[in-house]
Amino acid sequence: MGCVSSKQFNRAPQHEDPAILAKETTFSVSEVEALFELFKKISHSIFRDGLIHKEEFQLALFRNSNKKNLFANRIFDLFDLKRNGVIDFGEFVRSLSIFHPETPLGDKIAFAFRLYDLRGTGCIEREELHEMVLALLNESDLFLSEEAVEKIVDQTFKQADLNDDGKIDPDEWKTFASKNPALLKNMTLPYLKDITMVFPSFILNSEVCEEEL
Repeated sequence: MGCVSSKQFNRAPQHEDPAILAKETTFSVSEVEALFELFKKISHSIFRDGLIHKEEFQLALFRNSNKKNLFANRIFDLFDLKRNGVIDFGEFVRSLSIFHPETPLGDKIAFAFRLYDLRGTGCIEREELHEMVLALLNESDLFLSEEAVEKIVDQTFKQADLNDDGKIDPDEWKTFASKNPALLKNMTLPYLKDITMVFPSFILNSEVCEEEL
């Protein structure tokens, strides 16, 4: 695997300096440089414009650019910090930092809350939780009856909606997530801690060589 040198970043001035991104995230400079190779691979998989489009994002996650999935859409939307329909390198690193093993638990809980707050109202409603449960089951190729899904939603609200107002606010979510760490299982990707050694096999199957950069 080839490394990304400062010269390569200089040839792409539209990308933020890795030292700045390392300072603002949990990643080290070398990890940011490894992420640049991954970013370049994904952003050139379909459109080759140095930005990650939703189709490329889904292709990286599911090997299928046409698969519709609410979970994938929500992750993409949260990564798209500028809300312009694409993910640039800075957004990619800052958002992926949430999944780093050394990122504070509070940041992971807050990100997970935003993931479930589909309407962006500042609280999680029953319908939103229901939609996300279905999406997560679909992403895992699992099927549960509507009755079973409703039971999951009911149990969650019974435990999380402490003031019984029919919605889960950030403080209630924080308390609930702290007591149920399994909720945050997918919020940590252990290999990000050693990305300079394991890249790129953890998401993409093919190697990125110097000739491809």
